[in-house]
Amino acid sequence: MLFSLYIKNFALIQELSVEFSPQLTIITGETGAGKSILVGALSLVLGERASSDLVRSGTNKAVIEAVLKNVDPEKIDTLLSAADIELAPELILRRELSSGGQSRCFINDTPCTVALLKQVGELLIDLHGQHEHQLLLRADTHETLLDEYGGTNPEVGAYRASRSGLQHLQQQLHQLKIESAEIRDKKEMLDFQLNELNALDLKSGEEESNETEITLLENAETLFTLSTALSELLYNSEHSVYSSISTALHTLEKLAGIDKRFATHLEESRAAKSIIDELARFSRSYSSDIDFNPVRLDSLRERQLLLQRIAKKYGRSLLELIALRNELDAKVALEENLEEEVERIDQKITTGKTELSLLAVQLSCKRQEAARRLEGVIQGYLAHLGIPNATFIVNMSREEQDDGEITIEGKTYAALPNGSDRIEFLISANPGEKPKPLVKVASGGEISRVMLAMKSALAESAKLPILIFDEIDTGISGRVAEAVGKSLKSLSRLHQIIAITHLPQIAAMADLHLQVQKSVQDERTVTEVTILDHESRLQAIAQLISGKSISPSSLNHAAELVASAAH
Repeated sequence: MLFSLYIKNFALIQELSVEFSPQLTIITGETGAGKSILVGALSLVLGERASSDLVRSGTNKAVIEAVLKNVDPEKIDTLLSAADIELAPELILRRELSSGGQSRCFINDTPCTVALLKQVGELLIDLHGQHEHQLLLRADTHETLLDEYGGTNPEVGAYRASRSGLQHLQQQLHQLKIESAEIRDKKEMLDFQLNELNALDLKSGEEESNETEITLLENAETLFTLSTALSELLYNSEHSVYSSISTALHTLEKLAGIDKRFATHLEESRAAKSIIDELARFSRSYSSDIDFNPVRLDSLRERQLLLQRIAKKYGRSLLELIALRNELDAKVALEENLEEEVERIDQKITTGKTELSLLAVQLSCKRQEAARRLEGVIQGYLAHLGIPNATFIVNMSREEQDDGEITIEGKTYAALPNGSDRIEFLISANPGEKPKPLVKVASGGEISRVMLAMKSALAESAKLPILIFDEIDTGISGRVAEAVGKSLKSLSRLHQIIAITHLPQIAAMADLHLQVQKSVQDERTVTEVTILDHESRLQAIAQLISGKSISPSSLNHAAELVASAAH
């Protein structure tokens, strides 16, 4: 809901702050008092074009700030997140306009573009009397509103899922054909590279294992000499380590037999003898297994050089070359199996189109049923609101397309994001006139009543924004004015409404009544807004009935209107 509006140094307004009812707020005041200034200020904070002429003369800057509460996060969360603006419990929209013509915009005290302010404003507040702010005048919203009214969102969801699956298959096929064309164009090169890499029989870790073996072969003589010498030292020589430790062990055994303190050292010596024995065996075995193989060494060196050359040629490591070989192998296999794969995906696409066409027809049929119901309901509301001869039509059409994904009765149509239907609301307010798009309805008061009728019909099903009516009472009076007032009252139980009116029948319906007045203070004209209590409200409504000269009968009539509105 729009909780409050703060205005400073804007046109005739020096400074004021006004709070609104969560239901129906009525604004009245004499012609020229400044009611349109309030609407103008609100339109600016909703992102409309600004002019420095609107800054109050003698001041440097105008400020307009709107505070909204209980905002549905689903409506604006995506927009705010994309702009790195945190969604708080209160949403504060602010517009600052300097006398030099510069404009600054803020959402929750974070600077933003006027375009973002306008996007957020259009989603939250629907201001009538200025066509560019009327949500229902935009044909792109009619489809959503009809679906909400007709309860067709499950069918829309099923259609979207099917369309998404079909698009994924089409993208797969498209990508497959692109890759196949690339493979065909480069087949000779691919075959050469694949044959070259296959001939190398590359193995992961080969470079490291080759390098280790080359080191052993290059140092075979040194390894033989050292391992043989170690074997002699440990076991084979006359005074070998093994012989010496055996003698020492024999002596320790005698000592331990006399003094138990040698027992620990005896065990350690036995372990040392075992280790030396094992090391001597390994040295003998190692020296006998040394491979003196210059042919093998040359072969390994050539292999390493070959691997280095191929890595340099392709600019890749051995692991990357193995991955490249596998990739090339897959591409060649893809080209060989392309016809079969294309046929498989084509069959899936055909099945997908059949399913999508069926879902589109089911959705369209349900929409047509809802459209007929909505047409009757809207025309009933319009008659009640003083447009008895109105014709309201929900126009549904399809876009025929030669290669369309949807087939209906032998013709192919474009698969639109939410079905095969293009939906637009048409209206004719007078007999003999051909129904036209809502945006082409000329009369401000007439179009406001059309909007009121539509929103009354859609109120329970659609997530409508805050509604502000500026011209709803143009050209009406008497019974029609009372009907309009009752419709506003009824609709305000579901959606917040703010309406500017000159008619007592509408003003009497207010949950909150604001009066705009103009006065002269310090030789300057100032516009102010007053919240009316019960008595002053009766005075204001009586003034709407009889003019400045309020009579007892007009006061009685005002009281009757207020009492009637309360029931």
